Amino acid sequence: MRWEELTGDRFPEAVKEAEGVCLIALSVVERHGHHLPLGTDMYEGRGILTRVAALEPVIEFPDYVFTSIPEARHLAGTISIDGDLMVRLLDNVCREIARNGLKKIVFVNAHGGNNGLLAFYNMLPLYQPRDYVIYLINPFSQAMSGQLEAPWEAGTDGHAGPGETSMMLALRPDLVHMDKIPKDSEYKARERLRALHEVGVQTGIWWYADYPTHYAGEASTATAATGDRWLNQAAEGVARAVRVIKADSVAKQLQDEFFAASQDHS
Repeated sequence: MRWEELTGDRFPEAVKEAEGVCLIALSVVERHGHHLPLGTDMYEGRGILTRVAALEPVIEFPDYVFTSIPEARHLAGTISIDGDLMVRLLDNVCREIARNGLKKIVFVNAHGGNNGLLAFYNMLPLYQPRDYVIYLINPFSQAMSGQLEAPWEAGTDGHAGPGETSMMLALRPDLVHMDKIPKDSEYKARERLRALHEVGVQTGIWWYADYPTHYAGEASTATAATGDRWLNQAAEGVARAVRVIKADSVAKQLQDEFFAASQDHS
């Protein structure tokens, strides 16, 4: 059930049908090589949520693209929100979701660059009491754990590579420009910080150092059939998790217990 498609009269009933669960796909608007649209992550997130909703009653939050993408600020079309505003906005959105009766909020991460943001954000409920619980799901990791088959060599996929291109061929083939895929080795890491990486040193500029055009993985081997299979498997994994989330009563109990203990050390 798409939040924005429900009427105000229907909404309370939909909340009950979804058992208080709201899924929000967290994506961004950024360059995806030469051949994919800026909204690739948004379309993929929406595509997964649509498939989840066909398997399990949930409310799908409207497309949310205001997450972490500072590493693409040098590329045209990127929408990069300041870090403090990003966190405040996401917190405000969660409070609004909960105020509308959805007390189990599931972040479905549709952008790999959000891993750091979500690891940090997931700890914020430990600072003050909340009447809701946030659950994190990485649908692509779940899909990969299912040993997805792909018609390309292992290790040759990446950002805007054959995996994402396949999913977009399944979702919006009209937005995929296969003829724009470079014929050279642009997809390979440039390894301009190799010396640091070899000794385990990380810097904020690491992605730009390797993939300045945001293209990683030779995309010409992509197929719509593979993309459809990947999306379905990701959705099945998320739906399984949602069923467990619906049955969960422990996380909120422990969250409340923890906060009470943090205020009274006696």
